[in-house]
Amino acid sequence: MADVHSKAIRSKNMRAIATRDTAIEKRLSALLAECGFSFRVQDAALPGKPDFIVDEYRCVIFTHGCFWHHHDCYLFKVPATRTDFWLSKIGSNVKRDKRDIGLLLEQGWRVLVVWECALRGRKKMSDLALCERLEEWVCSGGRSAEINVTGIHQRHDGGQQTLAAESLIFPLRRT
Repeated sequence: MADVHSKAIRSKNMRAIATRDTAIEKRLSALLAECGFSFRVQDAALPGKPDFIVDEYRCVIFTHGCFWHHHDCYLFKVPATRTDFWLSKIGSNVKRDKRDIGLLLEQGWRVLVVWECALRGRKKMSDLALCERLEEWVCSGGRSAEINVTGIHQRHDGGQQTLAAESLIFPLRRT
């Protein structure tokens, strides 16, 4: 199925998508402040330009959109149009995430990924539950974890996203 917009209109729409101060970043920022953490935002000197940097605990936090970073949850749906383009783009995002998280870990940073589904939508976590999970991880000294709608989970793959994301994306490619 062809795109319903012209290439120029689609390009304009894509440029309008915010890359900072998104709704999920604003919610997480408010929660971090409520928990009493001092933090910086989007340091371009760090790999992947993490959304939040908590220097006191040497940790960084990413807010990942479930669509853009391919989270296997109810918010992710493969687009019906230009499927190959989107799968390639999202697959590139997943690879870049793995690279950036690996570099941050090598530099001695601790890395937390907070998925969009934990912050918004019908299954989002409550502010209290999110604050508890954030405090639990930031203060625990854990190396790498992620928060989704089911809670906080340590990452067991050297801190990088599991290959499940890639294995789910690439088999969907059309030949």
